[in-house]
Order: sequence, then structure tokens, then C-alpha cells
Amino acid sequence: MKIAILTDVHGNLPALQVALRAIRQEGADAIFHTGDAIGIGPFPAECLELLLSTPGVNLICGNHDAWFSTGLPEPQPPWMSDGELKHQQWVHSCLDPSLRHTVREWPYLIQDVYGGVRISFLHYGLTESQVDFRPIVHNSRPIDLDKVFADINSDFVFYGHIHSPSDLVGRARYVNPGSLGCHAEPIARFAILKCEGRSCELKMRHVPYDDSALFQQFERRDVPDRHFIYKAFFGGRNAQQATPPG
Repeated sequence: MKIAILTDVHGNLPALQVALRAIRQEGADAIFHTGDAIGIGPFPAECLELLLSTPGVNLICGNHDAWFSTGLPEPQPPWMSDGELKHQQWVHSCLDPSLRHTVREWPYLIQDVYGGVRISFLHYGLTESQVDFRPIVHNSRPIDLDKVFADINSDFVFYGHIHSPSDLVGRARYVNPGSLGCHAEPIARFAILKCEGRSCELKMRHVPYDDSALFQQFERRDVPDRHFIYKAFFGGRNAQQATPPG
């Protein structure tokens, strides 16, 4: 059994296309996306359409997905800037409202057993409500992740939310492939887990992609808050070529 795990596509269509081609070449039996298909990038509709139409893809709900399917938090919380609010409203305006029901059906957690190996897939640790996420712990140690995923009883836990990759062993093996769509370099990141019996081999894959269309569409589509996005999520890429904020 070969499983591909990707996370946090965040509206980056060129990265997603390259990753899915590489995953097909790997011969993966199943694909799991652990949340945040949309938000940040300029291709929310295209990424959602591609993920929904690709056979074998299991889609898990992240916070950006939930903001589309169930609505943005009201009143505007102090941690959401006016720029982010405007950006989220733009993302939602790009999407067919009928897709809200589809995305609302995405689970927050998928658990399965492959050859006796227990595997969980989720965006991040869940609160008691099971439809919201625990506070992010940056620079996590195994003991931190044991607490974040305290309710999960698995051998492997695949997650996202934090965009940097991580592979740590605590009570379980906690694996974050790193955001597919948000990275300082034009590299699409995902993981491949091959299970044979109770033996599993993990590979972290990094595939380069051409990001010219990505930044071209940020500008052409006049994506709100893009100047902040370039700095915060793409390591300052395109900041010099971008149209100055008006």
C-alpha cells in the first residue's frame, strides 16, 4: 500500500499540478490532503476543482476550508487583520456557493489501519468540539505534539497547518510534509508512505515547479493583501516585481 500525503495547497495551482503528476508516477494507491486547499494563493477555484475531480483524493477540512463552508468568524476576531478579512472575502467570491455544502462534508479527521499500522490524517490537533483547532505550537518538540494530538491513538499522525515540514517521534510518529503551496522556494512538498505488513517506509518528496504563472495571476487578479502574502508565505518572492499597493 502506497499513500501520498500533501497539505496546505493554499490556492497554488502550479505546485498542485506538479505534485499530482509526481504522485501518479509514484503509483500511489490513495492520496490524503490534510486541509487548507484554498486561501492565500490566486487559484482557489481551480485548486478546489482539481482536488475534487482527481480520483483517490481524500480531502480533510482545514481552517481556511471551514471559513468558506461555514462562514468567517463574527465578529471579526482581533487576530484577523482587515487585509486578511478582505482577502478571505475575495477567495469566497471566486468560488461557486454551491460548493459550500461539498466542503462542509469534509471530515476533520480520517483514521484507518493499513497492514496493522494505525494512521491518522488531520489538519491539526482538534478541540473538544472536534470542528476547531488547538492553538499552534511553533518549534514543536515531541512532548508538545503528544499534547496537541492527545486524543489521537495512532502509529502515524499526518498533519499540516504549520507550513514548515517536521518528522518527530513521540507517542506516535508525527509527520508534517510542509505546505505544498506556501514556501520560500518554488518547490512542491509532499510525503509518500509505503506500508508492507507492519513495515512502513516514509519518503519526503520535493519537486520543483515554475512559479511564474503563480505570481503573474496574483497581480492580474489583483489578489487582496498580496504584498503581505509575498513576504509572509513566499519568502519575499515577487515582492520586487509586484505592483505597489495603491
